[in-house]
Amino acid sequence: MLPRCHYTVPLPDTAPLQLGGRTLVMGIVNVTPDSFSDGGRCLDPDRAADHAQEMEAGGADLLDIGGESTRPGAAALSVEEELARVVPVLDRLAGRVRVPVSIDTYKAEVARVALDHGAVIVNDVSGLLYEPALAAVVAESGAVLVLMHNRGRSRDMYREAVYGVVGVEVAAELGDRIDAAIEAGVARSRIIIDPGLGFAKRAEHTYAALAALGRLAPLDRPILVGPSRKSFLAGEGDGGPDDREWGTAAAVTAAVLEGAHIVRVHGVREMVQVVSVADRVRAAGEAPSDTGEGDVMSHSSASPGSFSLSAATRG
Repeated sequence: MLPRCHYTVPLPDTAPLQLGGRTLVMGIVNVTPDSFSDGGRCLDPDRAADHAQEMEAGGADLLDIGGESTRPGAAALSVEEELARVVPVLDRLAGRVRVPVSIDTYKAEVARVALDHGAVIVNDVSGLLYEPALAAVVAESGAVLVLMHNRGRSRDMYREAVYGVVGVEVAAELGDRIDAAIEAGVARSRIIIDPGLGFAKRAEHTYAALAALGRLAPLDRPILVGPSRKSFLAGEGDGGPDDREWGTAAAVTAAVLEGAHIVRVHGVREMVQVVSVADRVRAAGEAPSDTGEGDVMSHSSASPGSFSLSAATRG
């Protein structure tokens, strides 16, 4: 288990994010009819705002509002349609929630309007690949930018799911996205990275990316991970996204232990408990031992297949 770096990430007109002391939980609010897990449940802006408030009450540290589904195979939405979905929700949340609000979009114009209506984070699933002009909007506003690893568009992203060593390639490509954002004027201190679980990755690639979160540490940016209810968690007899909360809990735990600073989830109240326990495991693993040395289990060469206790340090 690698040590988790601490970061102070500035936000416009509010207190900065303090990352690394404990894992933050970002609640997902999909204002869509076709998102893979909860499409249609929050299409009404009043219901979406109520749901966001329920998430805050359940322990969410951040809220992520999205108006376009980016599930594999999803069709793109026009700027006008996306704004018609998210702006009424942002307006209803103004003054009603205390936690920072993120807009889940890759479109520069949607981000510009959303930032004018209270969002302080832009969560871009394309990592600036779809609309590079988004970087200038973020830079001008002083908002935080989440750069997610991705390849291709939603409708054909699995065509791009070809890897040699997943962790190495994800880290290298995210490094390129960081460089592009900085060159466009985004402050490095305002960038968060996301390995993009399930995006342009088949199940085996996603598990490899999750297991290789440590490879992102040299990029020196906070890490956001979003495994919630995704298809890579499905097993035999899978009942669909709502049946994957236990799998989500396992993936969230793995993400925290591998160094994630933020987890993005649907079931906030449940995952707040999961994160709390995983953080305590991290803290115990990082704390010095009571004695500095102790007994460890070692394989006994004298008796194949047996184990014995031996001192951790020998002369």
